[in-house]
Amino acid sequence: MKSPCKGICVLDKERIRCIGCGRTIEQITNWGKSKMKYRREDFIEKLIAHEGLVLNVYKDTLGIDTIGIGRNLEDRGISQQELDDLDIPTIDHVYEYGITEADAVYLATNDVQIVEDELVRAHPCVDRLDSVRQLILMDMAFNMGVPRLCKFVKMWNAIHEEDYPTAAKEMLDSRWAKQVKSRSTKLANAMHNGEF
Repeated sequence: MKSPCKGICVLDKERIRCIGCGRTIEQITNWGKSKMKYRREDFIEKLIAHEGLVLNVYKDTLGIDTIGIGRNLEDRGISQQELDDLDIPTIDHVYEYGITEADAVYLATNDVQIVEDELVRAHPCVDRLDSVRQLILMDMAFNMGVPRLCKFVKMWNAIHEEDYPTAAKEMLDSRWAKQVKSRSTKLANAMHNGEF
C-alpha cells in the first residue's frame, strides 16, 4: 500500500503537521505500525479488494453515505481532527469534491486502528492468533462491526479452543455469510487452513 506521503515533506510553521500529507509527526512515524502480527498495509489492500476504493460519496448496499475504503459517513463521519489533518475545510467539501486516494488510506488507517482496539478489547485472544487469523477477524470486524462479530459465540468458543475447522463452520452458518457470499467462503477456508 502506498504511503499517504505526497513527496512534499515540509513541516508547518508550528512544526506539528507535514504540509504535504497533513499528517502529524506521530502519524508519519506510526504509519503502517500495528500491535497485531499482520501488516496493516496488507489489510488495507484486502479492504480495497473487498470494500472498494471510491473517492466520491456514494450510497452503499444499505443506502448509507460512504466514501473511500468503506468509511460510513452517517455513523462515523469524518471528525474535525481528520478534516484538519487532511486540510479539508468542511464535510460539505467532501460531499462536493470527494477525497484523494491518500486521504482514503489515511481514513482507513484510522478506522483499522479503532477496529483493532475494539476487537482486542472484546477478545484479548486475538493478540495470540497468527497473522492470517487476525486478518480474517479484522476483515469480519471491519465489515460488520465488533459488537455484531462478538455475537458469533460458537465461533469465538472454537477460536479459544484453537478448533479452527469448527470456527470456519460457524462463520459460514450465519446471516453474514449469506450477505457477503464468496468473501465468507474465502475467509472461512483461510480460518480453517491458516492461509489464504
